[in-house]
Amino acid sequence: MKGNIYNILKARFLVNEDATKNWRFIVFLLLLAIIMIANTHSYEKKIFKIADLTDNVKELRSEFVDRRSELMKIKMESTVAEKMFSKGILPSSVPPKKIKVTKEKTAWDKLWQ
Repeated sequence: MKGNIYNILKARFLVNEDATKNWRFIVFLLLLAIIMIANTHSYEKKIFKIADLTDNVKELRSEFVDRRSELMKIKMESTVAEKMFSKGILPSSVPPKKIKVTKEKTAWDKLWQ
Protein backbone atom coordinates (compact mmCIF):
# COMPACT_ATOMS: atom_id res chain seq x y z
CA MET A 1 0.00 0.00 0.00
CA LYS A 2 2.79 2.38 0.95
CA GLY A 3 4.66 1.47 -2.24
CA ASN A 4 1.61 2.21 -4.43
CA ILE A 5 1.16 5.68 -2.98
CA TYR A 6 4.89 6.30 -3.38
CA ASN A 7 4.68 5.21 -7.05
CA ILE A 8 1.74 7.55 -7.67
CA LEU A 9 3.59 10.46 -6.06
CA LYS A 10 6.66 9.73 -8.20
CA ALA A 11 4.37 9.54 -11.31
CA ARG A 12 5.68 6.16 -12.33
CA PHE A 13 2.38 5.40 -14.09
CA LEU A 14 3.40 7.95 -16.73
CA VAL A 15 6.68 6.27 -17.66
CA ASN A 16 5.74 2.57 -17.53
CA GLU A 17 5.39 0.35 -20.59
CA ASP A 18 1.62 0.90 -20.85
CA ALA A 19 1.91 4.63 -20.22
CA THR A 20 0.34 5.54 -23.60
CA LYS A 21 -3.05 4.48 -22.23
CA ASN A 22 -2.58 6.76 -19.26
CA TRP A 23 -1.38 9.67 -21.41
CA ARG A 24 -4.42 9.35 -23.68
CA PHE A 25 -6.73 9.44 -20.70
CA ILE A 26 -4.93 12.48 -19.25
CA VAL A 27 -5.14 14.32 -22.59
CA PHE A 28 -8.84 13.43 -22.77
CA LEU A 29 -9.42 14.87 -19.29
CA LEU A 30 -7.50 18.03 -20.22
CA LEU A 31 -9.65 18.50 -23.33
CA LEU A 32 -12.81 18.05 -21.26
CA ALA A 33 -11.54 20.61 -18.74
CA ILE A 34 -10.80 23.12 -21.53
CA ILE A 35 -14.27 22.61 -23.01
CA MET A 36 -15.88 23.09 -19.59
CA ILE A 37 -13.91 26.30 -18.99
CA ALA A 38 -14.90 27.66 -22.43
CA ASN A 39 -18.53 26.73 -21.84
CA THR A 40 -18.57 28.45 -18.44
CA HIS A 41 -16.95 31.55 -19.93
CA SER A 42 -19.59 31.69 -22.68
CA TYR A 43 -22.38 31.20 -20.12
CA GLU A 44 -21.12 34.01 -17.89
CA LYS A 45 -20.73 36.32 -20.90
CA LYS A 46 -24.38 35.73 -21.81
CA ILE A 47 -25.48 36.33 -18.22
CA PHE A 48 -23.66 39.69 -18.15
CA LYS A 49 -25.21 40.65 -21.49
CA ILE A 50 -28.70 39.74 -20.23
CA ALA A 51 -28.16 41.83 -17.08
CA ASP A 52 -26.98 44.78 -19.18
CA LEU A 53 -29.98 44.51 -21.50
CA THR A 54 -32.34 44.27 -18.52
CA ASP A 55 -30.89 47.50 -17.14
CA ASN A 56 -31.35 49.16 -20.53
CA VAL A 57 -34.97 48.01 -20.69
CA LYS A 58 -35.69 49.42 -17.23
CA GLU A 59 -34.06 52.73 -18.17
CA LEU A 60 -35.99 52.97 -21.44
CA ARG A 61 -39.25 52.08 -19.71
CA SER A 62 -38.79 54.84 -17.14
CA GLU A 63 -37.94 57.30 -19.93
CA PHE A 64 -41.10 56.21 -21.75
CA VAL A 65 -43.23 56.84 -18.67
CA ASP A 66 -41.67 60.30 -18.23
CA ARG A 67 -42.31 61.22 -21.86
CA ARG A 68 -45.87 59.96 -21.69
CA SER A 69 -46.61 62.05 -18.59
CA GLU A 70 -45.07 65.09 -20.31
CA LEU A 71 -47.26 64.49 -23.36
CA MET A 72 -50.38 64.18 -21.21
CA LYS A 73 -49.52 67.46 -19.53
CA ILE A 74 -48.93 69.20 -22.87
CA LYS A 75 -52.21 67.85 -24.32
CA MET A 76 -54.33 69.18 -21.46
CA GLU A 77 -56.89 71.78 -22.51
CA SER A 78 -55.67 74.32 -19.98
CA THR A 79 -52.08 74.10 -21.27
CA VAL A 80 -53.20 74.46 -24.88
CA ALA A 81 -55.48 77.40 -23.99
CA GLU A 82 -52.63 79.10 -22.12
CA LYS A 83 -50.28 78.78 -25.09
CA MET A 84 -52.91 79.99 -27.54
CA PHE A 85 -53.75 82.97 -25.29
CA SER A 86 -50.16 84.17 -25.59
CA LYS A 87 -50.59 84.10 -29.40
CA GLY A 88 -53.90 85.97 -29.23
CA ILE A 89 -56.24 83.01 -29.83
CA LEU A 90 -59.01 82.65 -27.25
CA PRO A 91 -61.09 79.54 -26.54
CA SER A 92 -64.60 79.47 -27.93
CA SER A 93 -67.42 80.36 -25.57
CA VAL A 94 -69.91 78.28 -27.61
CA PRO A 95 -69.48 74.54 -27.20
CA PRO A 96 -68.95 72.50 -30.38
CA LYS A 97 -71.92 70.78 -32.04
CA LYS A 98 -71.84 67.26 -33.40
CA ILE A 99 -72.59 66.95 -37.09
CA LYS A 100 -74.06 63.67 -38.21
CA VAL A 101 -73.81 62.77 -41.89
CA THR A 102 -76.20 60.19 -43.24
CA LYS A 103 -75.60 58.39 -46.47
CA GLU A 104 -78.41 58.37 -49.03
CA LYS A 105 -79.58 54.92 -49.93
CA THR A 106 -79.49 53.89 -53.54
CA ALA A 107 -82.40 52.24 -55.31
CA TRP A 108 -80.60 48.91 -55.04
CA ASP A 109 -80.31 49.24 -51.23
CA LYS A 110 -83.97 50.22 -50.92
CA LEU A 111 -84.97 47.17 -52.96
CA TRP A 112 -83.21 44.74 -50.58
CA GLN A 113 -84.44 46.36 -47.38
